[in-house]
This record gives sequence, structure tokens and C-alpha cells, in this order.
Amino acid sequence: MTASLNNKVALVTGSSKGIGAATAKKLAAAGASVVINYASSSDAAQNVVDSITAAGGKAVAIKADLSKPQEIEQLFAKAHEAFGQLDILVNNAGIYSQSGIEDVNPEDFYRLFNLNVLGLMLATQQAVKAFGDNGGSIINISSIVANGTIPGVLTYSATKGAVNTITGALSRELGPRKIRVNAISPGMVETEGLHAAGIAESEFRTQMQAMTPLGRIGQPNDIASAVLYLASDDASWVTGQNLTVSGGVI
Repeated sequence: MTASLNNKVALVTGSSKGIGAATAKKLAAAGASVVINYASSSDAAQNVVDSITAAGGKAVAIKADLSKPQEIEQLFAKAHEAFGQLDILVNNAGIYSQSGIEDVNPEDFYRLFNLNVLGLMLATQQAVKAFGDNGGSIINISSIVANGTIPGVLTYSATKGAVNTITGALSRELGPRKIRVNAISPGMVETEGLHAAGIAESEFRTQMQAMTPLGRIGQPNDIASAVLYLASDDASWVTGQNLTVSGGVI
């Protein structure tokens, strides 16, 4: 039986494609009204909305760059105008960068941290204000690279390590307010971004697939199903956890 999110409102950042789009559709199919957030892909975001509404669900698309604090505030204000409440926040928006120590530079560092870490924190800050007396559920999308053992993605790995720390700290800080905070750490997932980066057809993808016990890389729905669990009342006594969804890769 699918978890029920009837009468709930969810906001999924970075949800015009990939994991975010799959998550938005999954939450809507479970009964939630969903805010689709995008920074630039308006047509893709509208396609997600259309897919949800065609299936009988409720969704709106709202543009906001999560690396800009003022736009984060506007996003949550518009979300409240659309649905009047908020129960679930999925912090999915993020950018990826390949960088070894020789490649680290301030511009790239701040570009990744401003969105992947500060944007996540400020979105969470707004969600905490928006949640009602019954609390809410926050799910942060991290990554298995957060453990820092995969070379060549130093700055990105650092941002996801920060996400894991934030998840644990906030679960304790916000628990008394009935707000659950969890993270999901995906392995390699086949998304538009993976193809755009040339990784989907690369030797690295082949190597990752070979070392995955379940024999394949992930699909966006694999992650979306885990988000649905953590967002629902089925996980009502789960907080401060980091769920690895990687086909068995640690």
C-alpha cells in the first residue's frame, strides 16, 4: 500500500528534472499538493506540473534560484499563496563539479557552497517558519561521495559532507517542534545531468555499475520512493538518519 500524503503540501527544490521531478511526481501520486521549483528550466518545470495535473494531482511551478536568499523568501511566500500551508520540504537543488585539489578555486567553491549548503539551510529556515503545529518533514538529498573516499570531486564531496552534518544537527534542534530531518545519499543515478556531463556513457559509469552489488546504476524513481517513505507518517519515528540508496555501494 502506497504511503498517503493526503492533505499535505510539499515543496521540492530543483524539481524540473531528474531526481527532483521524479520525487515531485511520486509525492503528488501519494496525494500531496506539490510546489515544483526551478531556476531556469521553465518548460521542463511546466511539463512536470502538467504530468501531475493530468494524473489528477495538484502542482504549481515557481521560479527561484536557491543560491539567492531573496529568491528563497519569495519562493516560500508564493508557495503559501498557492496552497496555504507547508508540511514537507525536499532539499534537492544542487550543482555538481569535478575537482581535485589542483582544481579548487574560490569561484567554484562559493558557487557550490552557496547553493548546495547555504541555499539548503536558508530554505530549511523558511520551511520551519511555514510548518504548522503538527511539525513537518525535511528530506535533504546528499550523496555517497560525502564520505570523501571518491577522488576528483573534492568540493562537491565537501558540500555533501556539510549536508550530512546539518541533517544530524537539525534533527536534534527541531525534534522538539515535531519536525523530522533526514537525508538520502544516492549512488550514481541516471539523470539528464549525468548525460549532459558525459558520465552516463563513460568508463566511470561502467566501473560504478560493475562495483554495484545490484548490478545497475540508479534511476530517479529509486530515490523518489525513499523520499516518499521519509516524507510520510510511515516514518513518523525516524529522524536524524541518512538513508543510503545506492544499489549496495558504500
